[in-house]
Amino acid sequence: MKAKKITQLSLFCAVAMIMSYIEALIPLPLPFGIKVGLPNIIIVFILYRFGPKEAAIVSLVRVILVSLLFGNAMTLAYSLAGAFLSIALMTALKATKWFTTIGISVAGGIFHNTGQTIVACLLMNTLEISSILPLLTITGTIAGILVGICGHLLIAKFPKI
Repeated sequence: MKAKKITQLSLFCAVAMIMSYIEALIPLPLPFGIKVGLPNIIIVFILYRFGPKEAAIVSLVRVILVSLLFGNAMTLAYSLAGAFLSIALMTALKATKWFTTIGISVAGGIFHNTGQTIVACLLMNTLEISSILPLLTITGTIAGILVGICGHLLIAKFPKI
């Protein structure tokens, strides 16, 4: 990777980390620690402006650093699973060229929640936790729409980097 690209991706990673911190400061009256996923605006942007490899790297670095700075090993496990499934699915859907930015973001939001639920089921050795998936699918869809709209606007504002 060239120095300019590394610098740009590092700045985007820092912005995503700041968005994670801001999101943690905003108390939402939602159960199970549900969040909007503000940092994913940056991940969607990077997926479209740089590519899937760069989006995965920034997502991984952000998850690790935010977990080290503001979380713990459990937040790292949940976040890594969610980020991995989210990036994998968004990359696959983007490659089909059948989905809009918003549709891809919605799928990313839903599968982020699915990844976290899988980890919870494994760590707690029970499938009963998966009963919250319908609620998480609804919230993931709403959050995915909001993140997708913001990502789309950001992509339109900065067509080339």
